[in-house]
Amino acid sequence: MKPLGLQKYRRIVVLTGAGISVASGLRPYRGPGGLWEEAGIADLATPQALAERPAEVWRLFGPVRVQARAAQPNDGHLALAKVQSSLPAGAQLCLVTQNIDGLHQRAGSQDVVELHGSAFRTRCSNTACELEAYEDDSPHTNGVPTCPRCNAILRPDVVMFGEMIPAHSEWTVKRALRECDLLIAIGTSGTVSPASNFVRSAEFARARTVLVNLEPMRPRHPAFDEEYLGRAEELLPVLLATT
Repeated sequence: MKPLGLQKYRRIVVLTGAGISVASGLRPYRGPGGLWEEAGIADLATPQALAERPAEVWRLFGPVRVQARAAQPNDGHLALAKVQSSLPAGAQLCLVTQNIDGLHQRAGSQDVVELHGSAFRTRCSNTACELEAYEDDSPHTNGVPTCPRCNAILRPDVVMFGEMIPAHSEWTVKRALRECDLLIAIGTSGTVSPASNFVRSAEFARARTVLVNLEPMRPRHPAFDEEYLGRAEELLPVLLATT
């Protein structure tokens, strides 16, 4: 296995999924040991559950918040942060993550696009409320918090099943994909929209497309040019090496 030769590229898009954070002690969402594989758990990550069973929703996301705060960035996160900080003049790396754990930022990455929000922000469930999403470490597992402005239920600032990706995040990613010459997808099953369509967009832009994952994609996505199988924390320091 050789480095990808990042110095040749000027518009790089990196997409990361839960697989990059497994070495930090966090569970993936799908596959063996995945959070959504537990009976009934995925049903709690929905707007309907939030409306009908908010305490149970917080008992799901509260511990996720605690576990993510206790986790530390691993060599995969650090390799990406190092690349981003050492790009040659004129080159750009758009780091897009499906994760809500904040580990990319703690590793030193800048301007991370959080497709699914953040475990460490809370916002009002009332879409008409003017309360801004705010940083929050409390797990709220002992009671459902309410909005200080309108008294509606507060919720984790994450994208639940059936909800739309934030418009600005989606716009930022689409613009980056139109211009990219290299796409690297890391630790993601590639099955969840809209991220599942990213590689098609990159292929249309005639970018080189690379998948780094613990297991092969089944079925294999024809838009990926290359596939590297193994642990992200072991592969990325090699693949992303620039010297």
